[in-house]
Amino acid sequence: MANTYTGPDGKARCQWCGSTPEFLDYHDREWGFPVSDDHRLFEKICLEGFQSGLSWRTILVKRENFRKAFDHFGFNKIAHFTQRDVERLLKDEGIVRHRGKIEAVINNAQRAKEMVAQEGSLAAYFWRFEPDAKSLGKPQSVSSSTESVALSKDLKKRGWKFVGPTTVFAFMQAMGLYNDHLDGCITRKLVEQARRTFKRPGS
Repeated sequence: MANTYTGPDGKARCQWCGSTPEFLDYHDREWGFPVSDDHRLFEKICLEGFQSGLSWRTILVKRENFRKAFDHFGFNKIAHFTQRDVERLLKDEGIVRHRGKIEAVINNAQRAKEMVAQEGSLAAYFWRFEPDAKSLGKPQSVSSSTESVALSKDLKKRGWKFVGPTTVFAFMQAMGLYNDHLDGCITRKLVEQARRTFKRPGS
């Protein structure tokens, strides 16, 4: 089947998940399934920021290191990180040592606290940008959308950093605001089922 990868079980999946062994489990168990947990949402948008200019594999293989370095992405704790923490993280060989991206996580943790106070939760805010499924084009045919552009613009207005439209689109794909699995992928139907029973935050 075009644009799909045949997994070790003989079933078709999105082609990208066959490019490296680390992707298969991530594709089957995480990518595209809807998420309403604030810490998971915050972690993902931070990791997508770290991915900017790099491959997702680079970030995925370091994910546990990132979690340890950033207190499991508890934004209430990260919001209080100081310059000493920045310098500590810049010496951590287990993560991507990029000053701007590290400082962006701390900044975004502060903005996340503000967002929870204003919106009730990160999930309630992010899921407002879920697109109408009927308006979506062919899966994996674009790298940004009207909704990701709008979300990126609003996040930047609120002071968030490293949240460009492409970064935000990848975040929305991964967190289930889109079902962007290919039509022939075995996981697409599982994600569709999960989205049907998913309770949208704030609904």
